[in-house]
Amino acid sequence: MDPWRYSTEGISVALRVTPRGGRDDIDGLETLANGRTVVKVRVRAIAEGGEANRAVTELLAKALGVPKRNVRVLSGTTSRLKQIAVDGDPARLGEALRILTAAKPDKIRQKD
Repeated sequence: MDPWRYSTEGISVALRVTPRGGRDDIDGLETLANGRTVVKVRVRAIAEGGEANRAVTELLAKALGVPKRNVRVLSGTTSRLKQIAVDGDPARLGEALRILTAAKPDKIRQKD
């Protein structure tokens, strides 16, 4: 099951973020211990003062080809697990996410 949901305005994406991850990148999909699937994202920014959240929204905007203003954190601003909204054509955004995450293996995480 995809970790994103479609709406008329765009998509909502479930993420697991690793701040201070050494690089800004989308690492593929991960299945958490509770069975929930998320997109794994790592950013160089620290998780202080909203820096990591800003880096995540900028990374997703660039990767999906949308303006930064079209990406916002819906929930989880102080958590590694976040829900992000991306405004735009839902079909195009979903296909772009599928391509970005397809080349990377799905991992099962035992703890979280």
